Amino acid sequence: MEAFNAWIDKIDGVVWGPYVLIPLLLLVGVILTVSLKFIAFRKLFHAFAVMWRGRKAHPEHEGELTPFRALMTSLAATVGTGNIVGVATAILLGGPGAVFWMWMTALVGMSTKFCEATLAVHFREVTPKGSFVGGPMYYIKNGLGKNWKWLATLFAVFGMVASFGIGNMTQANSITGNVVHAIVSPENEQMATMVMAAILFVLVGIVVVGGVKRIGAVAGTLVPVMALIYVISGLVILIVKIDQVPAAFWTIIESAFTGHAAVGGFAGSTIALAIRFGVARGLFSNEAGLGSAPMAHATAIVKHPVKQGLLGMLDPFLDTIVVCSISGLVIMVSGQWMEAGASAGVLTQNAFESVIPGTRWLVIVSLILFAFSTILGWCVYGERCVIYLFGEKAALPYRIFFTCIVPVGAVAKLSLVWNLSDLFNGLMAIPNLIALVLLLPVVIKLTKDYFSDEKHWE
Repeated sequence: MEAFNAWIDKIDGVVWGPYVLIPLLLLVGVILTVSLKFIAFRKLFHAFAVMWRGRKAHPEHEGELTPFRALMTSLAATVGTGNIVGVATAILLGGPGAVFWMWMTALVGMSTKFCEATLAVHFREVTPKGSFVGGPMYYIKNGLGKNWKWLATLFAVFGMVASFGIGNMTQANSITGNVVHAIVSPENEQMATMVMAAILFVLVGIVVVGGVKRIGAVAGTLVPVMALIYVISGLVILIVKIDQVPAAFWTIIESAFTGHAAVGGFAGSTIALAIRFGVARGLFSNEAGLGSAPMAHATAIVKHPVKQGLLGMLDPFLDTIVVCSISGLVIMVSGQWMEAGASAGVLTQNAFESVIPGTRWLVIVSLILFAFSTILGWCVYGERCVIYLFGEKAALPYRIFFTCIVPVGAVAKLSLVWNLSDLFNGLMAIPNLIALVLLLPVVIKLTKDYFSDEKHWE
């Protein structure tokens, strides 16, 4: 088993390495950005206006969730531990310049998410029970034709497997680890872990067994609250250290193009490392191109697909440009990244705590809420893949099994499961990227139609 695990780990390293998935995601993102004439920059304020109006759904439009709740369900899965621990990892391994390259992935990723959400709504289907289902498997099947159905099936299989690992067990493990290590003495950790596993089982079950509408309702409340807690806390830290913020920005930008020499406990980094870890952690955080988010956006109550596409565009902006930037800047102004023996797992906590004592608890609470919301969002993704593969009758059994897996992840240390889920999460991107490039003319046509008539904006 150890040999198999090592083999999977090696394949995972290749897929997520600098020569396969990362350049593919970036290349497709640049192609879509240029082809759509930099829509993410031109229509950003329009997208925020659509988000504000999308808090309520038009009574004559079809769908399951309001546009805002569909976005929040997507963000529930996107805004996760990567926004806190992932940023710390990028800085420790790639230097401050890694934050700049995270920003770049978000800017090109906005066009990718725009296309994903637009296609998801345009090619979605309605099940016999009235559920609105969409995502890469549906826009591959309905957009590219029956000869590409095998590719849609591949995506659905990859997404279903990934939902149990990257969207479930790893998040439950993160929640348990943070709570237990923060409040329990070492001799009581085992019992506390079991208690936390039981609590998570109940909380997740209450929400996910109710289906996508209940998940959307919870996400619509939880995501804005948890994001505001973290962002406001981070802004308070930056205000306290306001005199160091300009220098932090300059260091990030300078290091992105020159690397960063060893200083304090930081071992130093090159430009290549800054790009590699900044891009990798940025893509992993905002999931642009992986094909997960469009499954949530497909549930939106909208008439024109581009309207939800604009909200999809906000995914990477809010996740990376806003939340990840808070983490990165707080780490920079605190100086904790230069401390000898700095660990990614607690670096952000130490950064907050070093500026204002007691604020590490805000980071811990944020980590817990981020991970919990990720479980909810990924339940929607996995369920959509299961419905595509086995029909709507499999939705409830999937949600029950998904809930039962949560306590397993909370108490277990299964490195093979982590590696497999990470691998399948990356493999989801390949069918999706192929479809995005081939269906780009459809997105361009829909975009022109939407902006040619203001009636579509209602």
